[in-house]
Amino acid sequence: MQQHGNNEPPDTTSRRLGRGMAVIAWVLLLGMLTLFFQGKLEDRVNPNRDVYSTRAEDGRVEVVLERNRMGHYVADGSINGVAVTFLLDTGATGVAMSPGLAQRVGAPQGQPVMTRTANGKVQGYLTRLRSVQLGAIEQNNVRASVAPGLAMDEVLLGMSFLKHLEMVQKGNTLTLRQ
Repeated sequence: MQQHGNNEPPDTTSRRLGRGMAVIAWVLLLGMLTLFFQGKLEDRVNPNRDVYSTRAEDGRVEVVLERNRMGHYVADGSINGVAVTFLLDTGATGVAMSPGLAQRVGAPQGQPVMTRTANGKVQGYLTRLRSVQLGAIEQNNVRASVAPGLAMDEVLLGMSFLKHLEMVQKGNTLTLRQ
């Protein structure tokens, strides 16, 4: 019988190696499945992670958004060049964001202001955004507010941005034209 350095019979070493390879294969498979399904779940919340823009027949810039499974229009864009996720809210007067997000995009807290929300009156702070961009639609000097009670990562994209756009909703899509 051949001697191995670890004094174990060859079939025991092979079994351990086989079990180790099986464990590694299962871990890799579970990791890949997790990544796959995480992407699918994110698509359900935000089907507009890659916002595409086109030119309408009249030459205006056009963005078409798909409604998510909850009936909302969520899309990626940017504020002051920083990537953000927007939740379109035609019921909101302006663009609204949390203090942490405002700090990240460089939006200073300005004059205090009381605002009405679905949850009652809340104190916020006025600010101006140098640039708000959704696809190829970009607006400058957009009125916004920093809302301390807003505990979400999304930016409410309200009428201070949307009022400058033509909006057409058909089925599960919303077309925005500048």
